[in-house]
Amino acid sequence: MTHEHSTYRLALVGFGSVGRGLAEILSLHRRRLQERYGVDVRIVAVCTRRWCVYDPGGIDAAALLQSAASGAVGGWDCARAWSADEMIASVDADVLVEASPTDMTTGEPATGYIRAAMARGMHVITSNKGPIALHFAELRRLAQERGVLLGFEATVMAGTPALRLGWSDLAGCEIQEVRGIVNGTTNFILSAMERGMDYASALAEAQRLGYAEADPTGDVEGYDAAGKAAILANVLMDAHLTPMDVEREGITGITPDMVAAATAAGERWKLIARVWRDAQVVHAVVRPMRLRIDHPLAGVAGVTNALTISTDLLGDVTIIGPGAGGVATGFAIISDLLALHRMRKK
Repeated sequence: MTHEHSTYRLALVGFGSVGRGLAEILSLHRRRLQERYGVDVRIVAVCTRRWCVYDPGGIDAAALLQSAASGAVGGWDCARAWSADEMIASVDADVLVEASPTDMTTGEPATGYIRAAMARGMHVITSNKGPIALHFAELRRLAQERGVLLGFEATVMAGTPALRLGWSDLAGCEIQEVRGIVNGTTNFILSAMERGMDYASALAEAQRLGYAEADPTGDVEGYDAAGKAAILANVLMDAHLTPMDVEREGITGITPDMVAAATAAGERWKLIARVWRDAQVVHAVVRPMRLRIDHPLAGVAGVTNALTISTDLLGDVTIIGPGAGGVATGFAIISDLLALHRMRKK
């Protein structure tokens, strides 16, 4: 099958695991995207806090990865002394890929980057939870006014299409409740405790494997899951919740005795993000819950994520898949880009 090719020039803010995952996909599969979908994806600019490069003709993704790993990008011929704001204001690109570090209190500076890109008529695809958890209604309105795409699939469950399942594929249903395991670190720890570890040992193992940060507070106290619960509420139920509106309890109080008691009762502890509608009010909570072993979410172990969406017409629909990782999240950027391509072809 032949396709009329469309070229998409990407400008990236941030080159951490998401940006590198995207570059890895493009270094391996750019030709497949061209041949199968008629999409020619080129990275033309990357800006981090330490360096910025810009080549309107496109930057080789494999060379970019290699240079970033060795710390040599700043010496490239196409290096620029730009801040991210200057890059967004100056670059000749179609899509801003916003993958800077998340701030769940203000959503900045990412939200400012997104506004600036949209003001220039650029489409925006973000993996950053802050802007979508805190400013989704405003950013969606701006995107509509400017006639651009706002892509945000990467903000919950990485590349597993949980959000698109809800807002697109289940359109026509009334979504009554969403329950899910949306943080892999805590799920790994609880799975390890079920195998006999205490909390401290399970956390140490998660840190050793790179699943938990040196400071694990954002994960184990439920802040990350609360941000994702706010996104689920806002995107799937048209709510206006912030992470601060989400009732939150982490897993630090779970003891081996509690795990053993659940096991004896045919149940299993999981950190669950739950969003539901009560009349016209949408509520959201994150807390450890005991689920029966036969519940679809109970069988989800390790760092895997899952979401059960309860609807009026289909009943419960559950999606299970990876919720983190550079390539998995980079894939979410690609899936939003392909959605943009389909939208533009209509």
